Amino acid sequence: MSTEDQNDDENEVEPVKANISLNVDKIIEKLLSVRQEKPGTLVALDESDIEAICQKSRDLFMSQPMLLELEPPLKIVGDIHGQYYDLLRLFEYSGKSVNANYLFLGDYVDRGKQSIESICLLLAYKIRYPENFFLLRGNHECASINRIYGFYDECKRRYTPRLWKRFTDAFNCLPICAIIADKIFAMSTRKHDQTIHIVSLLAFY
Repeated sequence: MSTEDQNDDENEVEPVKANISLNVDKIIEKLLSVRQEKPGTLVALDESDIEAICQKSRDLFMSQPMLLELEPPLKIVGDIHGQYYDLLRLFEYSGKSVNANYLFLGDYVDRGKQSIESICLLLAYKIRYPENFFLLRGNHECASINRIYGFYDECKRRYTPRLWKRFTDAFNCLPICAIIADKIFAMSTRKHDQTIHIVSLLAFY
């Protein structure tokens, strides 16, 4: 089979089943089960569960605005980049999602070795706490970027290229910026020019 044929196969994705079941609490529990393990310990999630997370979170993002209007108190978090155990420590020190409001500014994947665990935990929390857990889109939530910087390779190595496409479908629906208390404008720094233009259009509308 030629390289071109292989790439075509990777891009062919079957439709997600409409009634995929999802036990988000069980998935969160499994993702948190490695907190006391050696950093780098992988979490063996079923691919079907990850697909369900992607589908549910995509539907949730589609139901919420592209420009978020949020109120404090709010914990604002920068780049994660696949550093899963740093993410776990962040929640340990800053408080569980049930007790705190969070806004993540993007760049959840690439570079680090556990992008899958990182983004799955964040998406699962978004599903579990949709009104006080918010995720913005960074430039690494774009297929043209994470195809190169490690996330695609991680999906392909641990699961299938199809799973990367599932994540991409969810990423494409992430909000791009937030306004906090009508005073603070929050977004991923790498999407500055594009986002400012879109926000100006939204404000005009």
